[in-house]
Amino acid sequence: MDHRRDQDSGQMRLVAVVIAIAMIGWLGMQWLGSQYGWAAKWAYLIDLAAIGAFVWSLLVTWRIWRRRNA
Repeated sequence: MDHRRDQDSGQMRLVAVVIAIAMIGWLGMQWLGSQYGWAAKWAYLIDLAAIGAFVWSLLVTWRIWRRRNA
């Protein structure tokens, strides 16, 4: 039981890091894009990457929540 709790804690830390990096990276890339006049297609690509990170984080968090409530 403790092994699973340690594993869940590690996964939640990973989720937190992914969310933080995705948010900081997204903000930074949006700022760079506006400063250098990048095309809109690059902004959409950056948005898609951030959304992918957030969806992954949501799915991992949901899986951990289900496992703890089972």
